[in-house]
This record gives sequence, structure tokens and C-alpha cells, in this order.
Amino acid sequence: MDKATPNLLAGLADMDDAAVYQLDEERALIMTTDFFPPILDDPYLYGSVAAANALSDVYAMGGEPLLAINLVGWPEDVDIGVLGTVLRGGADKVAEAGALIAGGHTVVDKEPKYGLAVTGLVRPEHVLRKGGAAVGDVLVLTKPLGSGIISTALKLGRAADVHVEACVDTMATLNRDAMFAAKSIHPHVHAATDVTGFGILGHAYEMASQSGCALRLDWAKLPWIEGSMGYAELTYFADGARRNFDFYGQWTGYDVELTDWQRLMLFDPQTSGGLLLAVAAESVTELLQDLEERGQIGHIVGSAISGAEGEIIVN
Repeated sequence: MDKATPNLLAGLADMDDAAVYQLDEERALIMTTDFFPPILDDPYLYGSVAAANALSDVYAMGGEPLLAINLVGWPEDVDIGVLGTVLRGGADKVAEAGALIAGGHTVVDKEPKYGLAVTGLVRPEHVLRKGGAAVGDVLVLTKPLGSGIISTALKLGRAADVHVEACVDTMATLNRDAMFAAKSIHPHVHAATDVTGFGILGHAYEMASQSGCALRLDWAKLPWIEGSMGYAELTYFADGARRNFDFYGQWTGYDVELTDWQRLMLFDPQTSGGLLLAVAAESVTELLQDLEERGQIGHIVGSAISGAEGEIIVN
């Protein structure tokens, strides 16, 4: 919270997933935006995944989306009908979230780009933040990892259809049920973020540094989308994985022997990844049961530990 603007609960000074502005004692607005070039050949699925990705930041803050605005960059030489299909995919995903498309803006661009600006609502006491993890908390991840690896394999023409389908299913799944499960054990989820472009270790670092503690990640317990490990061994990594490794690797230590490609997997940039939750140990079973009842799988992947602020230990 900025002392000069006390109603701004999360803003530029924070590393949170979205901005949060308190309206009154019962309501706070969440505002966020995200867009990116196509990562899939199918325009409908691309629109759906891009929308799910943009909506995710609202869920990561503990809120529900209300309105979304389309953001589009589109080449003049690409059939406008393709754009219509992209927008339909996005609109269907927004409708699934219980929100409304209320407008948008389009510019001419050399490369297609699509995403959303999203406004959501949350009770101020239910805002989830990246900071707040306490030593002894258990880390729960709500989606498997590896979407960046499989997307790269797809671009190279090397991805099997079954693996692409599994990846798309993961990316297109809203984090809505995961957020509801987290709120069901309020206030025992102490910190939350969605795992996206910085990879599991980059986002774990943000949580650890905001919380003033260290985090331990158990390599053997990390879930991976089917096929991603095989493509990783073939070094099908996006450039972002290596950038993440170069930057966030300075805060990472290893108590387990991993190959270079296994280490790089930990920095794989995700699209519409799951929520990473720091949960009081006594409430983990209740959270996992609630997730299961909602058709979600929660994975215990580590814990918050004493250590240097922001340090990540992989064992």
C-alpha cells in the first residue's frame, strides 16, 4: 500500500500480478492486462488461451473478473476472418469466466497480437498477494508445467498431437476453481501468484523475496505436462527460458543432481500456468480436497523455509 494513495492496495511499487484499488470496505477493483503473439496454429484456441492467460491475474489476486476489453494488433495482409475466430475464442473464454467483453481497440501491426485488459472485483480482506509466505507453509501448484517447451516443439514442427492437446487443455483451463478453493480456506493461504512468463523458479523467487524468506522446491514432485520432459531433453526451449535462467539463477541453489536441460525446465516460461499457493500446513489437506471436488489437482511441490530472502533451494 502506498501511503500517499492508501486506497491503492497493489500498484507500481509492488511485484504483484495486478493492480488493486479499494473502493469501500466491501469492494476493491482489480485491473490487469496481457497480450502476446500466436503460440498455436488454431486461431480459436489461440484466442481462448490468450484470454485465459489475461484473466489469470485476477484469479491470482483472489478476485473474479467483471469486464474485459479486447487488445488487438493485426497485419493488413492477414484475413480479417481469422481475427474474428481469435476474438470468438477469447469471448467464449471470458463468458466461461462469468465476465463480459465490453469493447476493445485494434491497431495495424506486422505480427498478430491478442489479449485483454481485465477489470475484476474482490473483497479487500480476500486479496491474495505474492508476499506473506511464512516459514513452514506448504507450496501447492494447481497446474502442471512445461507449456513453453511444448509450444516451442510445436513451432519447430516436432510436437505430437497428443502432447499439444494436453498442453492446450492445461493452458485453456481457467484458474477460477483454484482461486475458489484457495478462498475456501481463507485466511490460511498466505501468498499466491500465477506461474507464467518467468517460469516456476522466477515466480517462486518473487514470492520468496516479497515474503522475506526462502523457498524449497522438490524436483521429484513438480508436475509436467505429458511430453514436455522428452522435448526438454532435446533442448526445445524458448529463448525466454534461457533469459530466466540467466537472471533468476543467481538466487537458486541445488541439493539434487540435475542435468543442464533439467535445470532449464525450471525456468520454462509458462502461458496461463497454474496458481502457486503458500498454505498453512494444517490447511493443506482441506485445500487439496476442495480442489479435487472442483475437478482440479493440487500438487505439493515444496515449502517455505528459513534462509536468505528470495533464495530458492531445489532438492
